[in-house]
Amino acid sequence: MSDKNDDKVRLDKWLWAARFYKTRSLAKEAIEGGKVHCRGERCKPGKEPRIGDEYVIRTGFEERTVVVCELSMVRRGAPEAQALYRESEESISRREEAAAQRKAGALGVQTDGRPNKKQRRQLLGLRGD
Repeated sequence: MSDKNDDKVRLDKWLWAARFYKTRSLAKEAIEGGKVHCRGERCKPGKEPRIGDEYVIRTGFEERTVVVCELSMVRRGAPEAQALYRESEESISRREEAAAQRKAGALGVQTDGRPNKKQRRQLLGLRGD
């Protein structure tokens, strides 16, 4: 999958090619916004990822820890894009646990649509307002 000209690829292009973000500009904004870290430090969009580098990528509610396996600056199908990186087992388990908590209503207040007065008070109490 790796071409000869893929030796030097920008981080924002790689994130786009690996399908973490829909557009390259969204990937660039995420990097500049501090949502992508390498070795605990914020990255720049022009950083060149290398095979074996570990990145922590936040998208929405999810936080993934991935290791770069291959480099590509071309966006391809999802199965080929998933071959560009390997997500750590710990990261997968954390994401699944967080998704289960969100699904179960970790706030402890179940509503069917708009909350009633009692449920609003419970939500405000949880937020500390």
